[in-house]
Amino acid sequence: MKTSNSLRLLSTSLALALAACNVPGPTVGQPSPVLYLTGQEYYSTGGKNWVRYKYDVLNKDQYPADLFFAAPSLPPCGLNTNSSRTWVDFFESNGTRIYGFCSLGAPADLGLIWFAKEEGVVPPSWVYIEMTDRQTNAKYKSNLAETTP
Repeated sequence: MKTSNSLRLLSTSLALALAACNVPGPTVGQPSPVLYLTGQEYYSTGGKNWVRYKYDVLNKDQYPADLFFAAPSLPPCGLNTNSSRTWVDFFESNGTRIYGFCSLGAPADLGLIWFAKEEGVVPPSWVYIEMTDRQTNAKYKSNLAETTP
């Protein structure tokens, strides 16, 4: 009697364990972007001199391409009705938005992001980016990155 109860309990436990293996687990989100400064570029436009602070995302290859596909079914970015699914915004360390990108077409484009300040204007010491997947409302916030080499 004890043996048959033990076998039944073992059999039930095994069946539950196997069933659990077929149940998908929670969806794992994307990794946090790892932001770093790649350099500064001086340029002139509109009669003013500017400094462009150029950045890259170290782990950009870990993001799926579909995050950057055109998303005409989502609200436009200004007049751009084919803006990307994921928008990328720069923020000062205190949370003040500096600049944003709404038309990145591929994860590799995360290596071409930047913000600019007029020459002579002291930039914030630290910045971060936030990637917003507008389809799922998920946000991915980076580390703080310096603005000086």
